[in-house]
Amino acid sequence: MSEIYNSQINLSPEEKRLLLAKLLRERASEEKSVYPLSYGQQALWFLYQSSKLSTAYNVAFPARIRSKVDVSTLRQAFQGLVNRHATLRTTFKVQNGKSVQEVQGYQEVYFEQIDASTWTWEQLKEQVVKTYEHPFDLERGPVFRVHLFTRSQQDHVLLMTLHHIVYDAWSIGTLLDDTQIFYSEAKAGREASLPPLKSQYTDYMQWQTQMLAGSKGEQLWHYWRQQLAGELPILNLPTDRPRPPVQTYQGISYTFKLTESLTQQLKELVQTEGVTLYTLLLAAFQVLLYRYTGQEDILVGSPTGGRPQAEFDQIVGYFVNPVVLRASLSGNLTFKSFLSQVRRTVLEAIDHQDYPFPLLVEQLQPNRDPSRSPLFQVLFNFLSPQRFGDVPGLLAPSETPLKASWGELELESFELEQQQGQFDLTLEIIEAKNSLFGVFKYNTDLFDAATIKRMAGHFQTLLKGIVKEPEQQVSKLPLLTEAEQHQLLVEWNNTQTEYPQDKCIHQLFEAQVELTPDAIALVFEEQQLTYRQLNARANQLAHYLQAMGVEPEVLVGICVERSVEMVVGLLGILKAGGAYVPLDPAYPQERLAYMLSDSQLRVLLTQQELKAGLVEHEVPVVCLDADWEAINRESEGNPASGVQSNNLAYVIYTSGSTGKPKGVQIEHFSVINLLNSVRQQPGLTAQDTLLSVTTLSFDVAVSEIFLPLAVGARLAVVSREVTSDGSQLLEKLNAYNATFLQPTPITWRLLLAAGWQGSNQLKMISTGEALPRELANQLLPKGAELWNLYGPTEITIWATAYQVESGKGSVLIGRPLTNTQLYILDSDLQPVPIGIPGELHIGGAGLARGYLNRPELTAEKFIPNPFSEEPGSRLYKTGDLVRYLADGNIECLGRIDHQVKIRGFRIELGEIETLLSQHPALTEAVVMVREDIPGDKRLAAYVVSNQEILPTTSELRRYLKDKLADYMVPSAFIFLEAMPLTPNGKVNRRALPAPEGLRPELETTYAMPQTKVEQSLAEVWQQMLQVEKVGIHDNFFELGGNSLLMMQVHSKLPKIIGQELSIVEMFQYTTIHSLAEYLSQEQNRQLSSQPNDNRGEKRRNRLVARKRQS
Repeated sequence: MSEIYNSQINLSPEEKRLLLAKLLRERASEEKSVYPLSYGQQALWFLYQSSKLSTAYNVAFPARIRSKVDVSTLRQAFQGLVNRHATLRTTFKVQNGKSVQEVQGYQEVYFEQIDASTWTWEQLKEQVVKTYEHPFDLERGPVFRVHLFTRSQQDHVLLMTLHHIVYDAWSIGTLLDDTQIFYSEAKAGREASLPPLKSQYTDYMQWQTQMLAGSKGEQLWHYWRQQLAGELPILNLPTDRPRPPVQTYQGISYTFKLTESLTQQLKELVQTEGVTLYTLLLAAFQVLLYRYTGQEDILVGSPTGGRPQAEFDQIVGYFVNPVVLRASLSGNLTFKSFLSQVRRTVLEAIDHQDYPFPLLVEQLQPNRDPSRSPLFQVLFNFLSPQRFGDVPGLLAPSETPLKASWGELELESFELEQQQGQFDLTLEIIEAKNSLFGVFKYNTDLFDAATIKRMAGHFQTLLKGIVKEPEQQVSKLPLLTEAEQHQLLVEWNNTQTEYPQDKCIHQLFEAQVELTPDAIALVFEEQQLTYRQLNARANQLAHYLQAMGVEPEVLVGICVERSVEMVVGLLGILKAGGAYVPLDPAYPQERLAYMLSDSQLRVLLTQQELKAGLVEHEVPVVCLDADWEAINRESEGNPASGVQSNNLAYVIYTSGSTGKPKGVQIEHFSVINLLNSVRQQPGLTAQDTLLSVTTLSFDVAVSEIFLPLAVGARLAVVSREVTSDGSQLLEKLNAYNATFLQPTPITWRLLLAAGWQGSNQLKMISTGEALPRELANQLLPKGAELWNLYGPTEITIWATAYQVESGKGSVLIGRPLTNTQLYILDSDLQPVPIGIPGELHIGGAGLARGYLNRPELTAEKFIPNPFSEEPGSRLYKTGDLVRYLADGNIECLGRIDHQVKIRGFRIELGEIETLLSQHPALTEAVVMVREDIPGDKRLAAYVVSNQEILPTTSELRRYLKDKLADYMVPSAFIFLEAMPLTPNGKVNRRALPAPEGLRPELETTYAMPQTKVEQSLAEVWQQMLQVEKVGIHDNFFELGGNSLLMMQVHSKLPKIIGQELSIVEMFQYTTIHSLAEYLSQEQNRQLSSQPNDNRGEKRRNRLVARKRQS
């Protein structure tokens, strides 16, 4: 020993430090202590293992030091801190299959001084962020790093970074106080005067284990089991991008400040209501989430200190424990009554905060989804850093740098965004002196910065509404800023345009006859008529119908094949003053019989070959071919009918939810407005030729026929056979030199499949159904322009138009047509913000009169317009789920009734269909929810391929798994030659077949189960996956499984195979063979490695766990 002492006499201080560290390391190598992880640490260790490069759980204290620093002494101070707190010299690993932490007897502090004297301030900030974001290696350590960036003797930036697994916010005061004492005492040449710690983190773990094993643990579990009973909701916040299949932990922050006036009003309100600021702001945040999602049952997480005894207060460690706060917003609550509910929930949660959140997840076994955190995806926190002292207070946001003394060192705040991306969304409210700051931390793979900035504005608007009127219903509290409200309700609906609203449809045609009587109006096969000739024939029919009693408001049926007679018939009915009712010859007899009965037609126009096939009826029939000799004797002059623009023009029957079609009544002026709008945009002129391909029973045919006749263009009609044959259609398109075509996406696909090369003079319109992006991108180079037109029959054909451009996202439906107003509203008819889904409500000149003979349904769907002062103004509830984008365009998300919920997860079927349609081997896709076994809802995908060799189910699953959350991948894929269609050219979802339950076409050869365990597992899989046979090498997920079904399989296994295993292991072994092999090895390992009394103890522990769950 004396030799070592003598050898140190001539060493420098730094050499002595290094020698001492070496000696201590050598001694400490024999003093390592191994402990299990606390429940909180287990959760963070699991997250670390799943994403080792993530920095979401890096925590830092940054500060600017405006004093001269004794760097060697500062290093010594931090070494003292590491020596004092065992957690700071801890590493983590898996030992004998268990996750453990290993406390080193000695560990040299990681301390690095960096010369920043030549850096700009921006370069320094960039390097500080980069240093903070360097991932921790928890297995090798260290878990605590100190960096000192030195700009000059009097200017440094100190950065202390820790992994959250050894640290929480409460620890900051202890960490800073201890370091300051170590520094000051060392500077003075004295030993640190800190008393020894009474406890270490391991003492807390022991306390927690004993507490949970006792009566208090039982009582805590009983509370949380009741509080979180029933189906647990998953918060479906609208996102700017599809959710990645797994959590990414990529985050960023947005900070905002509440005004002093609002802050003071909030403090006054909490005094009045007898609650804390935390409770009030939490309640407001929950209301915001309710208004964003429409969900009335909401779970929000909120951290608690987790230090149940005073002896743990001075320990640096991970004690924080989140509690789950459940809010119910059903029943038209006022904010005041909701606040009382939240107050009770918070107080109860605080009383029961000691139950570890990871254990709660384990016991409740919620539906697990790797793309979301369990139980809650949104966190709320209220912080007051200055309550820990002036130095910790430097972490508070501030508009100017905060200052504090740290012993003899003068500190300034240094802004550093941290702990971002842990959840989908976190709202931190930070109290700093007399101000309140808000920080939204959000996942950048889900949200755009502009979205979060708007959210912050909505939260502040909500708070203003709350302090102004706390008795207001939460559904009616203001959310939009005045500027937003004006933009959404007024600016984007400023579509007022003059149009000839006193005219009728046929009068526009008659005016065109006067202008261009000898121009070709109509072409069909070998026939063609000039405007003069077409007008004369229509007039003759009109006079004939008037003689039969047709006049304004009289309904006339028309059941004809696509022909010249079809156009003559339509014009003749309108000229006579009547309204036409299209009856498609392809409709089933039962449907035609209902329409004939419901409409009470005065006359029915048809053709001789169709007459015999019509159902029995008592309506007078006129055959436009066989009876033409009589009709031809009528006058060719324009008849006088007395019809006005507010009289009926037509009644079109659309599908009804009851199975019975409903007749939509449209008046002349509504059609006039539509024609006037579309002739401008997308635009049609007298030089155009429009190729008519749409069945008369589809309202798009109204524009297809009357728009060209109103502007002097040429209307080219093709037969029913041509419309369903891509090759014939392509031939007609070229033969007529068409410049305008407006079919459904199905017809566009027919053309492409027939080898259509395109035409640079063709204006392409897609309508009737959503235009898939992959189809749009195929069409764009084929023609002059591509437009997507959207609208329900009840709004007169179309309400919006969008000129399509190339891209990747869904094709938008655009902006309103002229004299059309669009409102996106929640279920309480409140406007929703940009980016938030709501139901599209449409007002304006296109609104239908209502449903024929259905006053109750009319009143339900056509409601008073709350945003208009015009008497009698109405809105139509479309049932379509849409949202505004920031530029004013609208994105259609699908039908509200196509929104499905499977085991708590809300799913947009259209999102899955869009992605499948983008697969290079698929041309069409429809996704449905099937419930072939009562209570068991599953997704089934129906696809059409353009390949001779079909893609395998395995390939399609992999393709979707890269883009969608696991629960959104269909369980079954059904390949069809073609989609079943309605006569209108839309997919007939009711005609899609049920999955057959056969083993899907996989890339793995079938192998029969061999052992008893393999047979037992196969039986469970067959039952859960509804597949007739399962091979031992078949992947669970490729057979149609998902994480939700895996959880159900996991719950059944202990009873069937007599062994327990974790859900994590289930996800690791996804074939029967690999799982059976693992179970066998695990059983052998346990039998050989554990003494009998140990196994008995494990059995007792399992029995205790089961008793708690029961």
